[in-house]
Amino acid sequence: MSNTQSSRMYSIIEEAVVHALTRANIHLPPDVKNALKKAYKTEDSEVARVQIEAILRNLELAEELNRPICQDTGLIVYYVRMGYDFGVRIDVIERALINATRRATAEIPLRPNTVDPLTGENPGDNTGRNSPIIHWEFMKGDSLEIVVVPKGGGSEYVTVLEMIPPGLGLGGVKRVVIDAVLEAGAKPCPPTIVGVGLGGGVDTAVYLAKKAACIRRLDTMNPNPTLARLEDELYSELNSLGIGPQGLGGRTTVLGVHIDYSHRHPASYPVAVVFQCWAARRATVLVGRDGSSTIIQ
Repeated sequence: MSNTQSSRMYSIIEEAVVHALTRANIHLPPDVKNALKKAYKTEDSEVARVQIEAILRNLELAEELNRPICQDTGLIVYYVRMGYDFGVRIDVIERALINATRRATAEIPLRPNTVDPLTGENPGDNTGRNSPIIHWEFMKGDSLEIVVVPKGGGSEYVTVLEMIPPGLGLGGVKRVVIDAVLEAGAKPCPPTIVGVGLGGGVDTAVYLAKKAACIRRLDTMNPNPTLARLEDELYSELNSLGIGPQGLGGRTTVLGVHIDYSHRHPASYPVAVVFQCWAARRATVLVGRDGSSTIIQ
């Protein structure tokens, strides 16, 4: 690809990502919004219904006023899937994502949330060392897919990683997840989406759990029958805990449980639990080699 073509693709990607960040921060994805509406109809606690009603009204106001859904606009995370034949260098895409983050922070606007852990310095534009967070995957084809996720700090705070004795199997997994939700209580702004990562190394387990919580749609079923059953069991058990919306009681503690896994070492069994709050913001940018771009939620 020539320098002119590369510059053109850089501009297309940057512009599309700015629009996707705007969309994600102001409009909740339809599957999440529908899950909240369903929870409102089925909730039998009046206090819980009031909380969900306030959430739904908040969503309406965000769209009417063109303002972010939540004051915590999160750390910006990008899940990038790039076709081998897309034809644009990785560094070009990376620069487009970083500059889109800076632009979106100023234009939407977003709260600047990146802080140097050593000095406490905030650059003011949601960038910094290893920020925004970019995860890369590669695939066949000539297209580019970028899922933008503004991930809030409150739900991130209660992340759990535990190594269980391998012999405990899925019974041990259930115990870790239930304990994690009980310990989290109201902190992650329930109702939440609970992501669970099994196996791999510790880093893989956390990556899988966070990805499952943040980008898998609520209206999808796990393709693995064993995990689909486990998700259903945990969904029922977690919603029977009585934590409820904002921790004030009720039957709606989680909107969904999403599980992914990786083969592990025989001697270790990492289990990670990552929470996504009810403001489960995301949008996907699809870019073709011809420069076409589409944004979906």
